[in-house]
Amino acid sequence: MEMNQIAPFVNTVTEEILGESGVVSEDLSNIVDVGTAIFNANAFDHYVRKLINQVGRMKFVNRPYSGRVPSVLMESWEYGSIMEKISSEMPTAVENEAWELTDGASYDPNVFHAPKADVKFFNKRTTFEIDRSITERQVKESFQSAGQLNSFISMLFNEVEKALTVRTDALIQRTINNMIAETIKDANGTPNTRMVNLLSLYNTRYGTNLSAANAPTTPEFIRFATYILGLYMDRLSVMSTLFNIGEKQRFTPRDLTHVVMLSEFAAAADVFLQSTTFHDNYTKLVNAERVPYWQGSGTSFAFADTSKIYVEPASGGNAIEQGGILAVMFDHEALGVTHFDKRVTTNYNPKGEFTNYFYKQDAGYFNDTNENFIVFLVADPT
Repeated sequence: MEMNQIAPFVNTVTEEILGESGVVSEDLSNIVDVGTAIFNANAFDHYVRKLINQVGRMKFVNRPYSGRVPSVLMESWEYGSIMEKISSEMPTAVENEAWELTDGASYDPNVFHAPKADVKFFNKRTTFEIDRSITERQVKESFQSAGQLNSFISMLFNEVEKALTVRTDALIQRTINNMIAETIKDANGTPNTRMVNLLSLYNTRYGTNLSAANAPTTPEFIRFATYILGLYMDRLSVMSTLFNIGEKQRFTPRDLTHVVMLSEFAAAADVFLQSTTFHDNYTKLVNAERVPYWQGSGTSFAFADTSKIYVEPASGGNAIEQGGILAVMFDHEALGVTHFDKRVTTNYNPKGEFTNYFYKQDAGYFNDTNENFIVFLVADPT
């Protein structure tokens, strides 16, 4: 298993999300696993370095299709490191020869029809730790009771937990950001069914020249954008090859569809749409999780910063810098967090009379470009 140390990275992204720096370019190649079609048999353990990694979880994409019919996945397993994801394609139809019988012809019932299966292996994890030293005897003189001392130590541990939470949230967001970058990279800057420029659609439909900066607070545009998002919810629920980079046969029912929206867009919809109608069922947004920004707030929470990603995609290539991202819509299987392992180890130092606590955290963050994922954005013509 490939294990990457990411302590410097999570410290940098913490500065971004706390507003201590602007949105900077991030290399996500060591964070997100985009999977491989063939497993590298030279993947050894990190102990004796001779034991071949074993498949710890095998996922079969076996979802029954019945026509038309969020947080991301977290799961762990005790042994093995690889997540093997197996899917198959629908067979094609052939002529029914029973209705085209010819005198003297032979009809062979013994032809073998092999199914088509795709396999992806995900075998990358990230790790970092936060260390905290705790003394008791040396600080007793600063407190009046054991209760006060315990409250102080509890505060110190709480700060560690907050540090872990902030960094974990940032890594989960980077998992989404990488999928956004992969989608934009695949589109090569040209809008398609996976990279939807809502502003271009709106201006073309109504013959206007609305700008990307003004779009999120324009009621007419918000109504139109809500209409388009609703259409895509329906479109994803039918079998298609149009909504994933791998062009695989996929469908995403509503109960397995995740929608994440930029808060500025979602809040504007709440205010500008719901305040002008008595029938909010006609205008309300699809159920969605909200994020105040995709990568960082910048230093002022400006729309140019909150709606922007600037990352080097895990699959390689040049950095993707894109602003105006309003929402993403994706399948439950498109991305997630696996084998989340959080633990604490301790060591007492008898000479210095203090205890060291080592908060360690491992996880695998994956993207599967064979699953449905759509980016909705506003971008001015270039």
